[in-house]
Amino acid sequence: MPATPAIEVRDLVKSYAATRALDGATWSARAGRVTAVLGPNGAGKSTTIECLQGLQRPDSGIARVLGEDPWGAPAEHRARVGLMLQDGGLPSMTTPPTLLTHLAGMYADPADPAALTKRLGIDEFARTIVRRLSGGQRQRVALAAALVGRPDVLFLDEPTAGMDPHTRLDVWDIVREQADGGVAVVLATHSFDEADRVADDIVFMDRGRVRAFGPRSEVAGAKSLEDVYFSLTGRGER
Repeated sequence: MPATPAIEVRDLVKSYAATRALDGATWSARAGRVTAVLGPNGAGKSTTIECLQGLQRPDSGIARVLGEDPWGAPAEHRARVGLMLQDGGLPSMTTPPTLLTHLAGMYADPADPAALTKRLGIDEFARTIVRRLSGGQRQRVALAAALVGRPDVLFLDEPTAGMDPHTRLDVWDIVREQADGGVAVVLATHSFDEADRVADDIVFMDRGRVRAFGPRSEVAGAKSLEDVYFSLTGRGER
């Protein structure tokens, strides 16, 4: 395992007016591992990913991806990073194959769009424009778009939201395959089951702070992730 993490978050602070979304968050992620960032809505998961993508500028602290500050990073750096945002961020008036073929043309060595389309079941709705897809279908297209550039770092924000159980299992297999192939995968989720299935490392976030970080076996041991999270945050289980 490389000594230098692929992703480094250190003392990260980000506020929106009077709301502090990140309050000194610190964690890291390494190549060849899935790091699950767990927490409820408002915990700071999406804000952290946006800072690591250069979509938001932190107020203070360090956010590094592949050794670089993503804010204003060059195109060569961006080409090594795949991103699946929670809201998709897809153009609405194109079909999935057209979109994926267009994206593939932006990379020197892209994945095969047709193979991604088949693997994620996108061929079932290939002639439907993105605007008319269901939420789960758009999630599949967004994941394919994140994978088409063969990234070294892959950010997935709630990747299986809205998906049916069968597709969710397929996505979890793909996530594990990416990590086994040497990619540093960061998976932001509020699903304890999802983290338990695919994650090597766990980051517990709550109210902008990291409550625990480390390998799954060290963070939770024989306990469930739910039990550990509720005991760390003091949140009553609902």
